[in-house]
Amino acid sequence: MDVGALDAELWLRTATAIALLAAVAFSGLRMFRVAAPWEAVVAILRAAVQLALLSVVLAGLIQDVRWIAVGLLVMLVAAVATAARRGRGASAPPALLAAAISAGPSVAMLVVFGTGALDVTPQYLLAVGGIVIGNAMTMAILVQRVLHAFVRDHWDEVEGWLALGATPRQSIATLARDAVRTALLPAIDQTRTTGIVVLPGAFVGAVFAGLSPIEAGRFQLVVLASILAAGVVTASTLAFTAHRSATGAAVTRP
Repeated sequence: MDVGALDAELWLRTATAIALLAAVAFSGLRMFRVAAPWEAVVAILRAAVQLALLSVVLAGLIQDVRWIAVGLLVMLVAAVATAARRGRGASAPPALLAAAISAGPSVAMLVVFGTGALDVTPQYLLAVGGIVIGNAMTMAILVQRVLHAFVRDHWDEVEGWLALGATPRQSIATLARDAVRTALLPAIDQTRTTGIVVLPGAFVGAVFAGLSPIEAGRFQLVVLASILAAGVVTASTLAFTAHRSATGAAVTRP
């Protein structure tokens, strides 16, 4: 069989599967009247375009650490912009948001590469950096929205503390702790159930790339620990320093 024809057939099957999965996502959201059902479809289309562009770019740049650093910086900027947009009225100031999302991955990568757990190569920098930045973004979005909801739902309690002379930070301290815990739960549970419920993508990808299952498991463990550590730093930084935006959003709530 012609290799070109085989590739074309495989891509056609892939496109069919993606289209069907997008239809399932859209239909499910539409059926239950969830807001913005098209967002799932748009997200899949954007992912397809962006991955195609990324594949083309990486084909020529994967061996250059300098270009990898530029790529990680672009990811970081996009992560901050996305977290700011998703935070809506409760979003922290852009500078604080950027600092929080940068701090988590920076700490994790300093530990991972500083200890020599992974070699400082373009491949590892891109893999660990991209995964950790993406998860830090998710953590920032979750902790902002959860904290905003907690402050809104417990505004009488917060207002009482403020009336007694507490600072905005002190008035929401307990809610901030709960928000950090809630935001971290998905990452904690994914880590706890790895190998039992969850088969992580980094592990599968490492095996497909030729690593032994043992070495792939070591890489995955480093990644999971990095995600949790970065998530704690990012979520805690936002929850305990974004008190003005959290209380301000609650005051102006409809």
